[in-house]
Amino acid sequence: MKTKWKIIIGVVAILIAVVGVYASTVYSKRGVVTVQTGKVVRNDLTSQVTASGEIKPKTYINIGANASGVITALPVKEGDRVRKGQLLARLEDVQPSANVKSSEATVASAEADSSASEAGLKAADENLNTMQAAIDKDKADLARMKADMDRAESLYKEQLMAKQDYELRQATYAAQQATVRESEARLTQARAQREQQAATMTSMQRRIAQAKAGLTMVNDVLQKHSSFAPLDGVVTNLPVRVGESVVPGLQNQTGTLIMTIADMSLITAEVKVDETDIVNIKLEQVVDITIDAIPNKTFKGHVTEIGNTAILRSTGVAANQSAISSQEAKDFKVVVALDNPPDEVRPGLSCTAKITTATRPNVLTIPIQALTVRQKGDLEAKPAGAAAQPSQTATKLDPAAEKAKKEELTGVFVVSGEKALFRKVETGITGATDIEVVSGLKEGDEIITGTYQVIRTIKNETQVKVDNKTPAPQKT
Repeated sequence: MKTKWKIIIGVVAILIAVVGVYASTVYSKRGVVTVQTGKVVRNDLTSQVTASGEIKPKTYINIGANASGVITALPVKEGDRVRKGQLLARLEDVQPSANVKSSEATVASAEADSSASEAGLKAADENLNTMQAAIDKDKADLARMKADMDRAESLYKEQLMAKQDYELRQATYAAQQATVRESEARLTQARAQREQQAATMTSMQRRIAQAKAGLTMVNDVLQKHSSFAPLDGVVTNLPVRVGESVVPGLQNQTGTLIMTIADMSLITAEVKVDETDIVNIKLEQVVDITIDAIPNKTFKGHVTEIGNTAILRSTGVAANQSAISSQEAKDFKVVVALDNPPDEVRPGLSCTAKITTATRPNVLTIPIQALTVRQKGDLEAKPAGAAAQPSQTATKLDPAAEKAKKEELTGVFVVSGEKALFRKVETGITGATDIEVVSGLKEGDEIITGTYQVIRTIKNETQVKVDNKTPAPQKT
């Protein structure tokens, strides 16, 4: 009987010891949080901004109708390469062509009349010169005859010349005076006629200028019935056919689009960058472009243009042109030039651009998910018995101190011993999965990287247990 009780008492004692050890272990592990950790390491880090958009030529021109009419000729088709000045389309031009021929005939007639008038003007000038020479000769003869008459008068007074000879000299001199006056009158009349011819010539020149202006006007109308390539390029859009009627654009009406000519020598990717990333975009930054229609290939490019106007994501309208005030997300246009565009590229293809905004070689990095935010007051150690103090003491806190307690700090939780200690860090550029650490950590520090729920809720100086085993996949 004694041996039996001894066995029972021994078993009971062992059970009590086991229960005590188990209870002690459970109690000691109360409040311990299981975490996943990683190390602060050095890596080469690249920051990229991803944006989507479409392929567009740098330069393209929409060829519209400049006149109303029916298309009679389309010597090009979509996809053709054209040269500057090449005929692209011709409209019916019977009336404009007739107007041009009529104006050309008017100009030719006016020029013929002007040539005849100019010939008459030259003949009048020659006649004036001849008449002036004759007058000069007559005046010379008049001077000679006056000298003869003066000598004759002197001889007559001295009675050395007969009266009949003296009177003959007087009559000859008077006749010569009449001849000079008559020649001068004819010269004056010829000059008046020449001035009249000159006025007629001026009038004809005005008529020619007017006729040429009319010819220029009808030629311009005729030219508008034909469309020519304004640059070297490719026909990327040709929505019309021969026989269709086209109309020019009016003030409140869009004209008919005949075709689009694009300069395919410089291809760009026009993408929309989120407003939170646009401040990091700079000109000439390197870009990797992928085109949906050309899979498994990446093309290099560089940023050539950065938009300054925000674009509403839902409507595509510039924010400053929207009549409705909206807090929705906005994008900015960024143009990327492809360095070596493929031959098969076409305008309008969807593409994705990865813009490299910064590169840092051999810098301290941590996983992005390790970063968290805490209020400064939550990190301060609370004195013992704080919970038992009256609640009205909270109302007596200094407003400045209360504001300081609400200051948000960015940092990570470092594993020190068996505790998680919050450490404030300053960060640099952000990569695809890691972020640069500028200060606050050193290489090799062990930081908490998971789980997300733990990082979001864990408190400073919490006891932790590290478990970096890969979780088993859940059965479905």
